Amino acid sequence: MTVILDVTDILERDLRAAATWQRVCPVDELELAWGEAALIGGRQIALFRTAPTEVFAVAQQDPATLANVMARGIIGSKGSRPTIASPLHKEVYDLETGECFTNPDLRLDAFRTRLVDGFIEVEL
Repeated sequence: MTVILDVTDILERDLRAAATWQRVCPVDELELAWGEAALIGGRQIALFRTAPTEVFAVAQQDPATLANVMARGIIGSKGSRPTIASPLHKEVYDLETGECFTNPDLRLDAFRTRLVDGFIEVEL
């Protein structure tokens, strides 16, 4: 019997297994429709609370300029997709996936979040 393994699937599975949830802060410490920066596991992360129990986390570093400014971006939406626009050049990114709607060559790291006992946790 021959088994063909997709290396990409194996690497992604290993990375998910190595990822850990990091407790950040109480959800009530984030204002609605406003970004905040946090240092989590040695990475600068931008957090956005878009609804009372909905929080998104993306890299704080703007992929176009490499400046750590994304927490000061403009929250919006493209259809039903929540977005963040860079405060510098206004590239628009999907908050869930990190996809850039205005420049397909750019991508913003996006992280899963969850609420546990009133605290925000981010998976790194």
